[in-house]
Amino acid sequence: MPSPATAPIAIQPATLADIPTIIGLAEATWEPTYRFMVSKEQIDYMYRVIYTPASLQRQMVADGHSFLLLYMAGHPAGYASYAALPTETGVFKLHKIYILPSHQGQGLGQHVVRAVEAAVRQAGGRTLELNVNRRNPAISFYEHQGFHRHQEVDIPIGPFWMNDYVMRKELA
Repeated sequence: MPSPATAPIAIQPATLADIPTIIGLAEATWEPTYRFMVSKEQIDYMYRVIYTPASLQRQMVADGHSFLLLYMAGHPAGYASYAALPTETGVFKLHKIYILPSHQGQGLGQHVVRAVEAAVRQAGGRTLELNVNRRNPAISFYEHQGFHRHQEVDIPIGPFWMNDYVMRKELA
């Protein structure tokens, strides 16, 4: 297998047929990403709400989320999803971005962010925003990508709370 520095990278739009791949990636990334930020009960609850096949299909079809799959050397290594915000013209939200823990730190997240930014620009977007847990070490990654803290929010999800920053980036 090629080294991470030389392995071919591809980013492709996902379809409904890719839902099992997205679920597999989520299973490998979800718990390691959040275990130091929120309780196991909250992780399990949120996963059940967001990552069932029916929920992902609803996100893709009814909610208008576009998913991108990242492949490294032909194998799925990460994914992202984004959609236009219905409340603000020209503002899109990066709903999800996850890279397999074994592939983090190799610049793959930057590739995915750039791909999302390009797709958003092509769709007429001028601003990209995301929510990130206020205890998430990825905040520095997002700042390095040009995002800034726009506001602080506390969002109920079932019996739990998401304590987030909303970060934004103006797209040139």
